[in-house]
Amino acid sequence: ELDAAGVNPNSGMGDLIERVKDNADIMAAIDAVTADRPAMYMVDSDKGITNLHVPSDVIIDASMPAVIRAGGKGWDAAGNKGDTNCVIPDNCYATIYDESINFFKRTVRWMYPRLGPSQTSDNCYATIYDESINFFKENGAMDVSTVGSVANVGLMAQKAEEYGSHPTTFEAPADGVIRVVLANGEILHSHDVEGGDIWRACTAKMAPIENWIQLALDRQRLAGSEAIFWLDANRAHDAELIKLVEPVLQAAGVADKFQIMAPREATRQSLITITAGKDSIAITGNVLRDYLTDLFPILELGTSAKMLSIVKLMQGGGLFETGAGGSAPKHVQQLVEQNHLRWDSMGEFCALGESLNFLADVKGNAKAGVLGVAAEAATQGILDNNRSPSRKVGEPDNRDSHYWFARYWADALAAQSDDAGLAAEFAPIAKALADGEEAILAELAMAQGPAANIGGYFRPDAALKAKVMRPSATLNAIID
Repeated sequence: ELDAAGVNPNSGMGDLIERVKDNADIMAAIDAVTADRPAMYMVDSDKGITNLHVPSDVIIDASMPAVIRAGGKGWDAAGNKGDTNCVIPDNCYATIYDESINFFKRTVRWMYPRLGPSQTSDNCYATIYDESINFFKENGAMDVSTVGSVANVGLMAQKAEEYGSHPTTFEAPADGVIRVVLANGEILHSHDVEGGDIWRACTAKMAPIENWIQLALDRQRLAGSEAIFWLDANRAHDAELIKLVEPVLQAAGVADKFQIMAPREATRQSLITITAGKDSIAITGNVLRDYLTDLFPILELGTSAKMLSIVKLMQGGGLFETGAGGSAPKHVQQLVEQNHLRWDSMGEFCALGESLNFLADVKGNAKAGVLGVAAEAATQGILDNNRSPSRKVGEPDNRDSHYWFARYWADALAAQSDDAGLAAEFAPIAKALADGEEAILAELAMAQGPAANIGGYFRPDAALKAKVMRPSATLNAIID
């Protein structure tokens, strides 16, 4: 019956239920199993969406740090927290999370009274989660008022992919052999596979590897903090990178400023460092870059949306962006349903300041430098005064935080003395934004509640979107 209904387990429980919802026998069987088994971890309790509902709803780099930060707790169908088992079928980095939980649990027993181990069949990636759990079991939760940070330098230029991508990912149609064959007929790799196996190819060229090492040297020189190459000599991919890294460090005379550690050891060392209030630099391949840029910000702040991502381009340019995007679809859904946008633009505010500073440095543009410093002051104002968006409709959202960012930015530009022209230009704007505070916030609040029409989820209409995102006539008049 499932086959006849076109059910594919890879599409998740949501698709299955939609296809069989009119089959009373199958639905009764599903309900019976659900009632008899432990509660399922929920992605959205209010909508009945479980961890198995949609495959792409569960993202390891965002999901695991949130569970660890909550003390090993997940949310059930009623929205209640409960002890959670995590199964990570990962052959490499999952144990960073396990060690995080162990670190917190060992010191603060009252906070993590029943935190169990994650179940990982791993020897590589899984170690970062495992080690994180162990670390927090030992040492308790972080003091976010004093904790340091972990910056990341990731190998990713020119598709230097450690884990493959869509064009190089295959599901084996049958038992057999998958080979990587060079143009001259030489077989580079050969792997025995079984039908249904997921097989991925990845590549790394010399130029991006050399650029990655140089970026690491530059970052350590500028920051002066601990720097660790997260490389495991027992892993073939990492062993090849170590052969390239060590000679460069020796030639540059900076080998004493860098450490090379396997992920488990690097996880613990980094946690020790930031818990002591110091900073660390993680120099990694692309998988760990993806994992760590969620792990450490979420452990500290509960979100990676406040994180800045700077991508230095090999020809000298730069990309400046927010560090998180995985939650954006849910935020858009809430906007359409309730006209409340909880997306946190802190990462974008940081990126704006850094991009202006970059322009000032590369092009000698002093005015851009003044704008950049003022943007940083505005970002600090958002944090100091807790102007980030709320999750609930009827409370301040993304539009409110943009008002405050604009106001703090104008205040900083009006107050600075490095560019008299900019100060004179922004002084009246700063005054207008301050004088209009009551009216602006009231107009923004009035917009929330009713469904919002943006003209479509995937391709919103520009005019309709602008109407939703700019609901304050007072603010618009000042900005325009």
